[in-house]
Amino acid sequence: MGAAVIRGIRNFNLENPAEWEISKTKPSPTPSHPSTNSLLQEQISLYPEIKVKIARKDDKMLSFLKDVYVDSKDPVSSVQVKAAETRQEPKESRLPKGHHFDIINIKSIPKGKISIIEALTLLNNHKRYQETWTAEKIAQEYHLEQKDVNSLLKYFVTFELKIFPHEDKKAIQSK
Repeated sequence: MGAAVIRGIRNFNLENPAEWEISKTKPSPTPSHPSTNSLLQEQISLYPEIKVKIARKDDKMLSFLKDVYVDSKDPVSSVQVKAAETRQEPKESRLPKGHHFDIINIKSIPKGKISIIEALTLLNNHKRYQETWTAEKIAQEYHLEQKDVNSLLKYFVTFELKIFPHEDKKAIQSK
């Protein structure tokens, strides 16, 4: 397999494509509109010195051109500028609650947020002990806003397994 690659590189003809590119006819300027040509000819006939001015070099302008020095630097991207301007103070955070975080590498949780495990724990505690784990106590314990806790308790529930007794005696028995 390697021999085929080396043979392809060795037999690659670089000279012919270069010669073809050099021998191509150079592109000519785009043709002007006929009305433009007639206006240009009219101006040249009225002012013959224009043709001379176009053809000659102006030493004064050339000296100005030689004095021009362009020093360019890469522009600073707007993302970096915004990042420098909007540098925020570190947010307050708290340690995770419970011993079940040893498995997961969670060092701290920002105030106003909870982890999935904490959410399941507080939902389960609220379901079991509604008198002690009220929305106010949960908000205070986990540093959450009251309206967020109320929404959490209203719209999210933990899984619940309910087993209904068989009331129908004629049900098919499993074998």
